[in-house]
Amino acid sequence: MSFAELHRTGKPLLLPNAWDYASAAVLVAEGFAAIGTTSLGVAAAAGLPDGTGATKDETVALARRLTRLPCYVTVDIEGGFSDDPGEVAALGAELAALGVAGVNIEDGRDGGRLAEPAHQQRLIAALKDAAPGLFVNARTDTHWLGTGDDPVARVRAYRDAGADGVFVPGLTDETTIAAVVAAVDVPVNVLAGPPLRRLAELGVRRVSCGSLLFRAALEAVVRTVDAIAAGGAIPPVPSYADVQALSSPGTAAAPRSPGSPAAQR
Repeated sequence: MSFAELHRTGKPLLLPNAWDYASAAVLVAEGFAAIGTTSLGVAAAAGLPDGTGATKDETVALARRLTRLPCYVTVDIEGGFSDDPGEVAALGAELAALGVAGVNIEDGRDGGRLAEPAHQQRLIAALKDAAPGLFVNARTDTHWLGTGDDPVARVRAYRDAGADGVFVPGLTDETTIAAVVAAVDVPVNVLAGPPLRRLAELGVRRVSCGSLLFRAALEAVVRTVDAIAAGGAIPPVPSYADVQALSSPGTAAAPRSPGSPAAQR
């Protein structure tokens, strides 16, 4: 089953987002057939700010590592790390050559503003021209940034530019979700939150975890060290051998079948 076909199984593709090789490998071992990256996790792990175009090198390096895993990889490239369509196209071609299945490109810009729709269309079209097989998920931050812009108009514009899917993070209202789904004939992506069964009924085809898993990992770090300091019980964690095995080809390359329930969650 291709990455695009994973969006058309009759239920939403649950896409967990990783920030390094180990976090991706443990998700593959859990049976997920596709893994995304989280730009916040990648940026924070490198001591850099998210959403400012500062992590292009880290993002490409991570993509190179993750494509060693037996799963589809889709990479968050923020706003494309450039406003130059040629540079964005070159990045798309580089990622595709590494074996990346898709990218997520957003119209949010630093300072809480949105890119002009026509300019964002040029970036999307450049990606598709440079790497036709790359699944381009076009994200609009109308709700994320609270700008008041119409998400329907933007997802239609991005679909018309060649986007294979559209993404409206921060969208939880069922009426608006249904309106976005009805507006385009490509898969609609939202963030995890509402029950998956209800999102499926609304026609959502992809549910991303975004930075949730990274933030949960940080919470686990604090909770564990606090338990040690307080003399309490340490929560269960993977063993040294478990983590070491994630980098062993024989282990990391043997997740559950992509057709299993776990991989399609």
